[in-house]
Amino acid sequence: MTINFLVMGAGAFGWGALSDRYGTRLVVSIGAVLLGLALVLASRVQSLLLFQLTYGVLVGLAASTFFAPMIALTTAWFDQQRSLAVSLVSAGMGVAPMTISPFARWLITTYDWRTAMLVVGSLAWVLLIPASFFVRQPPALAAGAAGASAATDGSIGSVREALRSRKFLVLASVFFLCCAAHSGPIFHMVSYAMACGIAPMAAVSIYSVEGLAGLGGRLLFGVAGDRYGAKRVLIAGLLVQAFAIGSYPFVRELGEFYFMAVIFGTAYGGVMPLYAVLARDYFSQSIMGTVLGAATMLSSLGMSAGPVVGGWIFDTYGSYSWLFFASFGLAAGAMAIAFTFPRARQPQLQPA
Repeated sequence: MTINFLVMGAGAFGWGALSDRYGTRLVVSIGAVLLGLALVLASRVQSLLLFQLTYGVLVGLAASTFFAPMIALTTAWFDQQRSLAVSLVSAGMGVAPMTISPFARWLITTYDWRTAMLVVGSLAWVLLIPASFFVRQPPALAAGAAGASAATDGSIGSVREALRSRKFLVLASVFFLCCAAHSGPIFHMVSYAMACGIAPMAAVSIYSVEGLAGLGGRLLFGVAGDRYGAKRVLIAGLLVQAFAIGSYPFVRELGEFYFMAVIFGTAYGGVMPLYAVLARDYFSQSIMGTVLGAATMLSSLGMSAGPVVGGWIFDTYGSYSWLFFASFGLAAGAMAIAFTFPRARQPQLQPA
């Protein structure tokens, strides 16, 4: 997973820039083909090194074609209720743990991991390739008019200027710390629950509850972001996430795990789409794929730390407590930096 997220981060930057230049449909179509191919190949390999190359590198490269380009495209389609629109599109990430995780667990239990990966890879082809043909550019971008938006709405329209701006540095820092904070608890939650005596299938169901809560959190935070402002809602979500993470060392029973999964999933799922909404407030639509790709690259570095650091902590201390305490500190840091977000630009009305 660490290799996967490192590659995913680098890929997000490249694919985001390509989507700005050639359109999102082409990028997503390539990703759909590559994702299925990578999973099918990973199911057939016979060595750890080849598995790391196929699953870590190829799957990471394929997965990075979706988030930044699709979210950037969504921000272009909607001027009003943008937070809700972005949240609805990103809700797929909440549906996945709720559906695919139990299905994969069942396949592994009934057959083996190779069959599970082969089936999931085949489903990626069957579902994603046809779906990619429904992706369309907004009329303004299709007509090549997006580049003019920087001159009329006061947003930053140059990639060089954007990536060196204070706005991007704050955005990327908060995104990085937020993902670094919740990656360890997310990826080690099943192992932690099992270490507390929870049965494997029940432990996996905790992850599914997190996914379901994340789905609801995206919708809740999306509506709230449109009403109260993305910055305020993001800070509130980061606060809830920090206290949820800090509470896990004291959780032991299945009911407690379910309760915390609802709170934690709502918080970390709800804040994720808001980064794109804030980015659109600062940067021109013509460079949104590149900007979001760069921010996602840094956030993926944070996500990549969770699996390996969490595993090292458990192997060294025989407990996950220090993982949760460290993650709490990172989450608190993300919330503190979020207060420094610059004031969002105000749209300028133009004469008819």
